[in-house]
Amino acid sequence: MMLRLQRASVTERIALYALLGLTVFRLIVAVWLPVTPDEAYYWTWSRHLQFSYLDHPPMVALWIHFGTMLFGDTAFGIRVMAPLAAAAGTVIAVLATKEFLACRKEETPETGDIRPLVTGILLNAMLAVGTGAVLMTPDTPLLFFVTLFLWAAGKLLRTGDAGWWLLLGLNAGLGFDSKYTMVLPIAGLGAWCLLRPTGRRFLLTFWPWVGLCLAALLSTPVVWWNATHGWASFIRQGGRTGDWHPARAFSYIGELLGGQIGLLTPGIFLLAIVACVRAARRRDDADRLLVCLIAVPCAVFLQHALGDRVQPNWPVIVYPVLAIVIAMSGMKGWKPAVWLGYGMWAVVIVQSATGLLPLNRHLDVTLRQSGGWEAFAQDIGRASKGADFVMSDEYGVASELALRLKGREIVGAELLRWPFFELPLATCTKGWVLLVHNARRSFTPGTPWAEAGQPVGEIIRSRNGREAERYGLYRVVCPIPSPTAEWLRELPSAR
Repeated sequence: MMLRLQRASVTERIALYALLGLTVFRLIVAVWLPVTPDEAYYWTWSRHLQFSYLDHPPMVALWIHFGTMLFGDTAFGIRVMAPLAAAAGTVIAVLATKEFLACRKEETPETGDIRPLVTGILLNAMLAVGTGAVLMTPDTPLLFFVTLFLWAAGKLLRTGDAGWWLLLGLNAGLGFDSKYTMVLPIAGLGAWCLLRPTGRRFLLTFWPWVGLCLAALLSTPVVWWNATHGWASFIRQGGRTGDWHPARAFSYIGELLGGQIGLLTPGIFLLAIVACVRAARRRDDADRLLVCLIAVPCAVFLQHALGDRVQPNWPVIVYPVLAIVIAMSGMKGWKPAVWLGYGMWAVVIVQSATGLLPLNRHLDVTLRQSGGWEAFAQDIGRASKGADFVMSDEYGVASELALRLKGREIVGAELLRWPFFELPLATCTKGWVLLVHNARRSFTPGTPWAEAGQPVGEIIRSRNGREAERYGLYRVVCPIPSPTAEWLRELPSAR
């Protein structure tokens, strides 16, 4: 027994050193990779902190604000919290697996069980988590709070101490402040409480309700922002759930499955299906809770796919749960799946940084997202000499230019988003401004740019000589005309 304990301890120490090395590597990569348009957009939020924003709640902006306070408006400052949160989340996921295993009354990690460590290995091998541990998006804080939510749930089941409902409520609220999809695991926990005798007994106490009130209290700033902005964010994010397009459902469902095969990686995707079936056959509280935490979000995403496209990253909310379920199943095929996952992650990182593979823009998402922004910004800086300011009708382009063109005023002319937070608006009384517009797209009907803008040139954004995107440049003489009343009526009230 002592020998087995010693072996387990050595294994855990090796795993911890490996995680430390991986985190240092990710911190280095965070400096190396170009900032993506979405990251630049969230950076603009961090310069004007609010209780919420049109696209997401404020947690990602808060994390970026903290990082840039320490390390400046750099790629590292924007991203530094991501590798650290991934490392901490990995440790928490391992601890959560120990708690759920202990609920089964099976052999625990202290007697040589490596399944909790497998959870951490699987989680980091998933392409979405591997890349998300370097980039800063709303999914980054979301996944951190989800792992804490799972650990608290495991503690609740193992100890029976109803006080853990407070930690569940705390992380439910902070997760909601990260991304609205946090309501799905909360609903999964609620479904388990209704379906299982143990859960129903908890509901007869006041603790779950106190936890729910704590979650609601932490969500109040987001609700207040929506209430004072015409419920714009709730309408934008929740208004699509009732869409129904059965003729395209097959295509949408295929895209949903394809996205999950890619972001989970093929091997882990197959392991997840088998592990979920096995977990559903078990009758203990731990497995039934994990199944509910997976089934409820998956059912919602499947329903959404019947009427509209599900973005591939939305289901990442269940990825930590899937890692735990796969590890607890004890399947032996996890090693090849893990090596494939880490290999895919390495290819994406190298391609993002170097463009080593000679792929065109249609096949290389890293080229479209991160290729050539620095040189492009310099070209725009030269083209805009004499202009009062630079603006773009794409939020990502405007944000990239704002990040990279130090000392220049950049204005977002993309009217869907810019009026909803305190950034400069496209207004001027004299002089002229330079408008940057995607040359492959038409101007949005009802916006004034097609009539007001005079074409003055075109700039190609490229990496290693391969075109990422091309942009038309337009001279707009002040005063800038307003969009049509018909187009403005399509927007929720911005104030």
